[in-house]
Amino acid sequence: MSFRKDFVWGAATAAYQIEGAAYEGGKGRSVWDAACENGHFVFNRHSAKVGCDHYHRFREDVALMKEMGLKAYRFSVNWPRLMPHGTGEVNPDGVRFYNELIDELLKAGIEPYITVFHWEYPYELFLRGGWLNPDSPKWFEAYAAKVAQLFSDRVKHFITVNEPQCFIGCGLYKAEHAPFLVYPPEEALTAWHNTLKGNGLATRAIRANAKGEVKVGLTIATDVLMPVSEAEEDLVMRENFVLRGDNFFNNALFTDPAILGKYPENLAEAFRANFTYDPDDMNIIKCDPDFLGLNIYHGKYVISDGKGGICAVTPDMNMPYTDMRWTFTPESLYYGPKAFYERYHLPVYITENGVAVSEWVSADRKLHDASRIEYIRSFLSQLKRAAQDGVDVRGYFYWSLLDNFEWKEGFSKRFGLIYVDYNTLERIPKDSAAYYAALIRENGNSI
Repeated sequence: MSFRKDFVWGAATAAYQIEGAAYEGGKGRSVWDAACENGHFVFNRHSAKVGCDHYHRFREDVALMKEMGLKAYRFSVNWPRLMPHGTGEVNPDGVRFYNELIDELLKAGIEPYITVFHWEYPYELFLRGGWLNPDSPKWFEAYAAKVAQLFSDRVKHFITVNEPQCFIGCGLYKAEHAPFLVYPPEEALTAWHNTLKGNGLATRAIRANAKGEVKVGLTIATDVLMPVSEAEEDLVMRENFVLRGDNFFNNALFTDPAILGKYPENLAEAFRANFTYDPDDMNIIKCDPDFLGLNIYHGKYVISDGKGGICAVTPDMNMPYTDMRWTFTPESLYYGPKAFYERYHLPVYITENGVAVSEWVSADRKLHDASRIEYIRSFLSQLKRAAQDGVDVRGYFYWSLLDNFEWKEGFSKRFGLIYVDYNTLERIPKDSAAYYAALIRENGNSI
């Protein structure tokens, strides 16, 4: 059995990580622009001011996508490039850029998938309180409506938010991402709640303003738990959605409210927070997404603790680690989609999966990345297993199309299928790009 005949083979990027042109074309500042200007937040004071220069080189990049045979391309709209102040005025140069990118993709036979928000939060709105401001859900609603009005005549798949676990949990609670703050638990949960309201309003706004039939979903960062033995599979599947401590990286914390209309019962206790909200907000937050996007890079093996719960398994000394110090655990692409599908019964897209490895160009001016090829093969074999077991898996987007700005790690981590020389901006497709192209041609039959 192979993947479904209409399986979507794609690659993904985010605006701030590849576009460059940070101060061109009427674009406003984002919290990541401000963080890079400050300097000390990012590895070696790297800045995405130029980055991959996709803003000027997108036609070259689309040509490489076409050569690879990609069926779809997931990219984000840079909020302050489209709306420099976050609200109100729309930037014509921003509209032009995304229109030209979408048209170039369609000309190449590649379906565009838009992520409305992938962390490029407008700095002007941050200065007004950002996600703490009670008006922030309305700001996001208006922005999402504008994205739909401008692009839904050609774009049919929209992802409202990408990984709130990161832009709230890491950005506003752990000071690991822009704007690099540590809110008290009550404030962090308020920002989370406003994000959920914004997501609900944005989902409805996209549908209401679309110029044709569209599908609207959301993407989360996952924390996949995997059983050591089949005998413990049911227990571990349930435990995947149990909130433990003040951890925004919980599989249920965003999706349960957005899909089921409820928070985990132990939310306030887990965060040790006096968190309250208007129960009527759940009428806004529950938004019935059409699909669920899962970003899965690795997982954790656990066993029963003998008391109805679980405990972690220490990785074996032979466990391989990626350049991000993440474990090489292909079964996460089986147990992750299976757990989410069994809980929510929504079509699943793997909106990100990929690997950073230590690599450099060889003397033959090529990039021979055998370890990335093995990563792709191993993880996709587990995704196929999930599909064979009845999970409604609609597509897979490798992260990332290009080597790019990896947030606080700067340009020190390379995830791309295509190597980027950040001095010359030369693009060199890696061996993994050819391997992925072959998989696409055969719809993954050889895995």
